[in-house]
Amino acid sequence: MSAKEYAGLGIIACPGGEDFAGEIVSHLRRLYIKRIGKKARNLAEKCGKTPDEIMEMLNIGEGLASYKGQGGAEHGGRGCKAPAFKIPATFTRFPNAEFKAEILSSIRGMDIYIVQDMENHLPLQFKGASESFPLNVNEHFFCLLVTVDAAIQAGAGSITVVLPSYPYSRQHKKKGREGITAIKIGQILEFLGVRRIITLDIHSRDISNGFRRLHLENLHASYQILLKLAKLIDLKDPDLVVVAPDTGAVDRNKFYASSLGRPLAMLYKERDYSTFSQNASRNNIVSMQLLGSVANKTVFMADDILGTGSTLITAMKLLKEMGAKKVICAISIPLFTGEALSHFEEARRQGWFDSIIGTNAVRHGDAVLGKEWYIQADVSELFARIISRLHHSQSLSELLDNRKVIQRLLSIQGSRS
Repeated sequence: MSAKEYAGLGIIACPGGEDFAGEIVSHLRRLYIKRIGKKARNLAEKCGKTPDEIMEMLNIGEGLASYKGQGGAEHGGRGCKAPAFKIPATFTRFPNAEFKAEILSSIRGMDIYIVQDMENHLPLQFKGASESFPLNVNEHFFCLLVTVDAAIQAGAGSITVVLPSYPYSRQHKKKGREGITAIKIGQILEFLGVRRIITLDIHSRDISNGFRRLHLENLHASYQILLKLAKLIDLKDPDLVVVAPDTGAVDRNKFYASSLGRPLAMLYKERDYSTFSQNASRNNIVSMQLLGSVANKTVFMADDILGTGSTLITAMKLLKEMGAKKVICAISIPLFTGEALSHFEEARRQGWFDSIIGTNAVRHGDAVLGKEWYIQADVSELFARIISRLHHSQSLSELLDNRKVIQRLLSIQGSRS
């Protein structure tokens, strides 16, 4: 893994994805330093030289500027300076809300990864603007489009779009006179020239069937979530039961149940579709039934998207009424739309749940991160590892299927116990 191999990799952050892109870049630089150091040590052992001598040779051969003061095996002795990865760019928001993206360095022939957080609703700063502007999903999407176009016009070799949360993903199947907008989003990007989309826990795998050439890499946050869960409970607790909050979440929770070796229960709900579900207190759920037993059990329940929270809060209340000792939920895309936060605060006061584990696929401020019941799992390193492997045409299998690393986690926790 050399700097020359990494030289063609660039990260462009849209305004909404600036923070997530920064975390990805930080992990990429750490991965580079770790791997180049390992390469130097392996060559030193084979060639009968010191790691410092090998690193100096690598630096000269690859045109890298070595620097001192970064000793230690992780940095390969004298160490080597990691590539910047981040491509400088500026973004302008005009008074009529049009966007302009300008790339400030050459990217000709490079593999470019454009990061955009579609659900970042915090105020963002734009070039030449004295005030910050919060953007909605549609504005974030158009900002992404002008960035993709700028990268194409600048001669990028390939373009991959990194979307921690995929927009319109719940509009994935046709029930009547309606569009399949989730597929159309990808088709628009495909038409522009995007080669691949990397996203997290997409609502339906069927979305990827709507593309001709575009590849969709669907990552899973199960390992990162279980790392946080392991700090709250014993993953081998015989009183632990996994519950699917609805029929659509059965496969996801079946994965957790089989990985942890715990029983799986399911909640079945009936809805009145003549009524629109607005929030946790005004939803269209008529009744809910539990298939399984949670009496005196610790319940773990996982879902992909948390919007208003109506389904989850109703499920939490029912589980507590059924005798559950503890209820912990995991959400891959925690949106907390509308008045969701206040409803969850009230549910917490009522004792209907203990903790919610969410990921940083959605950028939140202190309003969410400051809640004592909310725990954030970091998935940026997972994205960085996927980007690194894609850039070097390496297999993604062990990162897309987390079963082996989950089993290692369980064995480590078991030995500590």
